[in-house]
Amino acid sequence: MPETPSAPVLLADRPGSFPHGVLAERHPAIIRQVREAFPYGPDRRRALDALLESCTEGVIEPLPADAPDRGRWLAWGLAEYAGRSWFEVPWLWSESYFYRRLLDAVGHFGPGPWQGVDPFRPVKLAELDASETDEELAALDALEDRPAEERAQALLHGSLWGNRADLGFRLSAGGDPADPAPGLVADDSALLWKLLPPSGGGTLALVADNAGRELVPDLLLVSHLLAHGHAERAVLYVKPYPYYVSDATTADVVDALRRLVRAPGAARAHGRRLWAAATDGRLSIRTHPFFCAPLPYARMPDDLRAEFAAATLTVLKGDLNYRRLVDDRLWPPTTPFADLTAHFPGPVAALRTLKSDVVCGLDPATVERLTAAEQQRWRTSGTHALIHVRR
Repeated sequence: MPETPSAPVLLADRPGSFPHGVLAERHPAIIRQVREAFPYGPDRRRALDALLESCTEGVIEPLPADAPDRGRWLAWGLAEYAGRSWFEVPWLWSESYFYRRLLDAVGHFGPGPWQGVDPFRPVKLAELDASETDEELAALDALEDRPAEERAQALLHGSLWGNRADLGFRLSAGGDPADPAPGLVADDSALLWKLLPPSGGGTLALVADNAGRELVPDLLLVSHLLAHGHAERAVLYVKPYPYYVSDATTADVVDALRRLVRAPGAARAHGRRLWAAATDGRLSIRTHPFFCAPLPYARMPDDLRAEFAAATLTVLKGDLNYRRLVDDRLWPPTTPFADLTAHFPGPVAALRTLKSDVVCGLDPATVERLTAAEQQRWRTSGTHALIHVRR
């Protein structure tokens, strides 16, 4: 295979760019939201204020000497980037390190009374308990009488769109048959189903993205795949600690399962199936420190590489996982997905709503159409999505 040409690493140093807006506007808003979500004492509030000043006007500071993962972060780039502006280092790195420092500011790693407390939990639970979630789960009942193949495709689209899951659930019940997946700019789902045929067995690895209403559709897809033999076993990978506001942890998986078990109708049946699968080992939950690394998957450690190599298919959910899979660079959008994922140790699929500038694997006509209609906003608006698969 010819070597893929390089592309610029995304930075946040250009005012008006999407990465700059995240660091300059979104991160300060997150600090304020976390500050008001809990009754933190003066020490925690001072730490949050200091982080706000640092990430907007200051420089990257090292972790405390007693931080349990200080050595790991030094190896991940902190030794090189400390003392530099947040806006002048790779965006993936600075964005990831912001969330690590936020957890430090609220005392998540302790010791102390706030040790282990998820600062994003109120947001996650509010979304999980929203009336929209009830509506989306109720829509499952309409799928029960549809052929298994239609249900599988609808649940795949539900997982793809996350909190727009009602689109996926209702694909089979209506909509324009000439445009069954509006907003989908690349669709390798046919290859995905070839890799996961009914009664095919094997192991599905699913690397989760967000908690709440985005994790629920992922679990529903896993439930269907296990029930219909597309996979004999599923491994759900989550973050080892709270990250990127809504990224899923083990606690979030448990919350989502309880939400399904409490629901009526088909949703409850899915919840019970998943609960049973978790208790008998057909569904397992795994995590790894590397899932919070500010690095591309090409640099994953050998133990995680071996786990993915053993899977029949690894599905990576969401925008952050996509950025890490193909490397957070401004690739020409027609760059082949297979070329950028040749490093991955087994068959891999990406289900991703476009929420950042990085994209690849598109045909030239699609790029021309999208750019003519929306300039570059289609890359970041969240109104488009893709399903990429590499055998």
